[in-house]
Order: sequence, then C-alpha cells, then structure tokens
Amino acid sequence: MLIDRVSRLLLADDWSGGLNPTQRAALGYLARANRFSCAPSHVAAYLGATRGTISQTLHVLERKGLVTVTASATDRRTIRYDVTPAGRADLARGRAMDAAIAAIGPAQGRALRDGLMQLLRAMLVQNGGRSFGQCRTCQHHRAGAAGRSCALLKVALTEPEADALCHEHVAVTG
Repeated sequence: MLIDRVSRLLLADDWSGGLNPTQRAALGYLARANRFSCAPSHVAAYLGATRGTISQTLHVLERKGLVTVTASATDRRTIRYDVTPAGRADLARGRAMDAAIAAIGPAQGRALRDGLMQLLRAMLVQNGGRSFGQCRTCQHHRAGAAGRSCALLKVALTEPEADALCHEHVAVTG
C-alpha cells in the first residue's frame, strides 16, 4: 500500500542524530504542544504508544539534554517536559518529506495535507482517539479584545499558544 511505503521512508529518515523514530516523534510533539499538554500521558496518547514506552523515551531525551522535566508546584506527582534549545536545534534539521512536499508545489501540498487530515480524523473517530488540534481551532478557544483564552481551563493564552497542540482540543463542528 502506498501509505505504508511513505511511512517506511519517513521512519528511515527519522533514524538520525542518535535518535530513533519514537524519540524524534516525542520531541516533535513536545515542541508543538502547549504548556498543558506536555505530560507523559499526553505524549503517549498523541503517538498512540504505551505510557511505559513513552516514559523510557522521555528519559532518554532528558539524558541527551533535548528535554527538561519539571514537577508541578501544586502537585509533585504531575510532571511536564519542555524542549531545550538543543532539542529545538535537532528538530530544525530538514526532513526528506518537507523537501518532497515543497517539490510538488503549494497547491498539491495543500491538497495532500487536506487529504491526510481527513484520513487522520476518520482514523481517530474509528479508534476513539483525541484530535490534539491547535488551540485556535478548539470549541473552548476564545479570542476577544482582552486577548485569547481557554474557556475550559479558564486561563489566558499567549498568541503562540493559540497555534500549539492541546490534549483538551475539541474540534469546532458545523
């Protein structure tokens, strides 16, 4: 199947810089996630992996200096991972897929993105997964004269957070 072949090529490309594909995917997710979505359970849900696998993955990323771990000030059992400058530098390297999409042109790239988004949504519905969409595309997102906020968590959001991935995301319908 075509998607299997593309997937294999993507995974082969992800074996670089001393990271395996799961480590690179976890690092990429954390770089795009908002401050409420950086717990190991969120990474596991996003990647469709077990918490044990992700826990080990995050420990490796921490040992390599690509992420830091911080315990919550209010609940010491709750931790979050943040990408370090070294982690962001690692992610900044070009991927073969980015170059391939650029080569097919903007219109085909948008069509490909839209088709893959439809496929992803259908698979998430079928498997009962979460959308992990951008805050600005969520039913809970509010934008007004006072700025952006999350009505669910009752917190203000910065402009960059509006573009970040959130584990509480509920897609706007209709």
